Amino acid sequence: MKQQQFKGTGVALVTPFLNDEIDYSSLGNIIEHTINVGVDYLVSLGTTGEAVTLSAQECRAVLDFTIKVNAGRVPLVAGLFGSNDTAALAESIKKFDFTGIDGILSSSPAYNKPTQEGIFQHYMKIAEVCPVPIIIYNVPGRTASNILPSTIIRLANASEKFVAVKEASGDIVQGLKIIKEKPAHFSVLSGDDPTAFSLVTAGGQGVISVIANALPGQFSEMISAVLNDDIDTARDLNLKMLDIHPWLYVDGNPVGIKAAMEILKLCSREVRLPLVPIQERNFLGLKKELEKVLSKNKSKVS
Repeated sequence: MKQQQFKGTGVALVTPFLNDEIDYSSLGNIIEHTINVGVDYLVSLGTTGEAVTLSAQECRAVLDFTIKVNAGRVPLVAGLFGSNDTAALAESIKKFDFTGIDGILSSSPAYNKPTQEGIFQHYMKIAEVCPVPIIIYNVPGRTASNILPSTIIRLANASEKFVAVKEASGDIVQGLKIIKEKPAHFSVLSGDDPTAFSLVTAGGQGVISVIANALPGQFSEMISAVLNDDIDTARDLNLKMLDIHPWLYVDGNPVGIKAAMEILKLCSREVRLPLVPIQERNFLGLKKELEKVLSKNKSKVS
């Protein structure tokens, strides 16, 4: 198995739509946009990519397209490997073509709310069959169960296939506990943009970011500055972007980031039901904050 320790800024790519069809032209532009300004790796078909509302055929098509456009320039993580049916997930992994994919992002089981032992056994079944490195995705707000630091450390020590955790609990103390106890091969990645600066400053290795779709240069520069111990630069960049974050989530993710992408003329704000586009008053609030950040870089949105 090709080992890959994920560090720096990964971008959780949106899946753009136009009249409810995948807008591949915009997707290609977004991939180029993020790579060209310095993100360290791509994450396709995660929560932000709306994988749960794509058919299996659409998921495969989006992934194949992303592999083609990326052309091996940066590592690529596939994020569609979450399920509350362990056996079914293991079978789908066995049959999956991982050519061009450097790792997977796998969320813990949702809805059935397993115990910590159940979560551990679920991930170990994945490790038995997965040919590429695994990033554990802890997002209690969506799965209704928190992967405790002790379970994450247990997994990291049980198999080197587990190379990172995307820690999206929003609990900095939980992140610190993992940072303190993790083995050397394992990375702690923020899954929460507003607290990414704090977690990486405290010893995390990077972020899988939503806002990096719209501001890949600024957010990547902030994370890179932290990792290079230039805390003053990182702090300034973080504060400049701070007021945008609430607007990106006021109507849910990826509703907000797609609205930001429309403002930047990168794709439509369109999402798939049961999500609906951002409310107009929130769109205007987001645009105002986005313009503030861009004006400081001598840019303006119309």
